[in-house]
Amino acid sequence: MQNNCTNPETSAAGGKKRRREEVGCSHAANEDECFSLQDELTFSDTSVALRMMRSQFPRIDQASVPPFILQSQLYSSVNDRTQVDRELERLRRDKVVRVFKLNTGQDDHAIIFLDDYLNQVDRIAKRMEEKKQSDTDIFKWFKEHVLDSKLEPSIAHHELCSLLSLGGKVKDAHITLLINAGLLTRQLIDPDMYWFAIPGIGKLWKALLQGRKELLSLLKRKRHKEMFLAELEKKRLRYSPLDMRFHIRDLIGSGHLKTFQTTSGLVVRVSTD
Repeated sequence: MQNNCTNPETSAAGGKKRRREEVGCSHAANEDECFSLQDELTFSDTSVALRMMRSQFPRIDQASVPPFILQSQLYSSVNDRTQVDRELERLRRDKVVRVFKLNTGQDDHAIIFLDDYLNQVDRIAKRMEEKKQSDTDIFKWFKEHVLDSKLEPSIAHHELCSLLSLGGKVKDAHITLLINAGLLTRQLIDPDMYWFAIPGIGKLWKALLQGRKELLSLLKRKRHKEMFLAELEKKRLRYSPLDMRFHIRDLIGSGHLKTFQTTSGLVVRVSTD
């Protein structure tokens, strides 16, 4: 169809452990019933790790962002990074998850289960329709023709317009609507390219950076720059609504923290490498 879009510038072992991996430890549950992070820090399967961390994603007031897992968190949860990359690529190709580049200024990637993301797109479309916004058909085209066929984190303008045109005549206003909805962001180094984006993620990636800084600062004030994991995970962060577990997994996977076992329990220490 014609398109009128102009070009811009430790794995599960035993029944008890398997049950934990299947259901996780939701923040809606009584915290006293939650298992320690030490008991579920590592897995042998990337898919199990993703499901577990999705179930544990913090409940955040006034946030409509679907649960996301950082790639660094996967690296802390599955010992073999090559295995993580291989299994994550398979899950992406099989349309189980999508991977998003975060605008944190660092090499951060967020992973979202595709069903969660599609539900978010539907909620945005419904909200736009309730506001009597025109051109809302673009959200259906975006889901059916773009997200279903373009699995990479970015897309070129001409390819975006070409795929959208499978749904109808594409206008510049359509692209603007997708950008304003937070589903696309234009790349700074190449305005002809877009990143697929997670609507509403802006405040949370700022919280991610603040939480990283706060956690590292807390440990650096300790005499040996270390704490027992069981003690550390009970601490509350002042500047991040993302919980301590979320940040511990992230910083271990990125190499900023390391762990070692002692007779008294697992210790988390600031890396000096």
